[in-house]
Amino acid sequence: MVVCFLIHTVGALSPCESRVLYSRVFGVEEEDEELSGELEPEKRRLARKERLGVVARQVRSAVCLSREASGSVCVEAVLGEEAVALGEAECGVLSLGRGEPFAGPSVALWLGVQAMAFTMVCQPHENLLLAEGTLRNLTRHCLEELRLLGTGSEVLLKSDRVDAMLQRLLPHGQLLFLNNRFAQNLDKELSSYMSK
Repeated sequence: MVVCFLIHTVGALSPCESRVLYSRVFGVEEEDEELSGELEPEKRRLARKERLGVVARQVRSAVCLSREASGSVCVEAVLGEEAVALGEAECGVLSLGRGEPFAGPSVALWLGVQAMAFTMVCQPHENLLLAEGTLRNLTRHCLEELRLLGTGSEVLLKSDRVDAMLQRLLPHGQLLFLNNRFAQNLDKELSSYMSK
């Protein structure tokens, strides 16, 4: 099962900061019963936000290290070049131990596309090839349908569309095995929804 999906910045702000633009947590998070009983709802929300921020910072570090190691220069793409940007995206996997930041161990898959990263945190027993394919598919749809590479693009204002994509491609945090025909039908369904 997928624990969460994030869209966040990498390198767009100061070198040590990563801003979470969109987050979706699937299922019930395992929390210490004592902690959840003691904290007010606002403090619990801030604690969850900090957990996601920890993942975003770790992924930002991994993306920056990957870019430095490969010597690649980030060239800004424009609208219409989403496929090229996705093809040149850095990708990787991080192992998150127990309590770093979730209660159980997990695995973070990430794609770094220019100044943005798309991250999916999964349970360690998930099929990582299937998860990577799903992450690439979600990223492609986000880039193409939401025009995230355009200037002035705000994913914060388009969160309902990202929710619709997740509902179809990652229902309730479950990875789907898709054959070509089913994937094409999902693509058509998403395109018709996004054109509204």
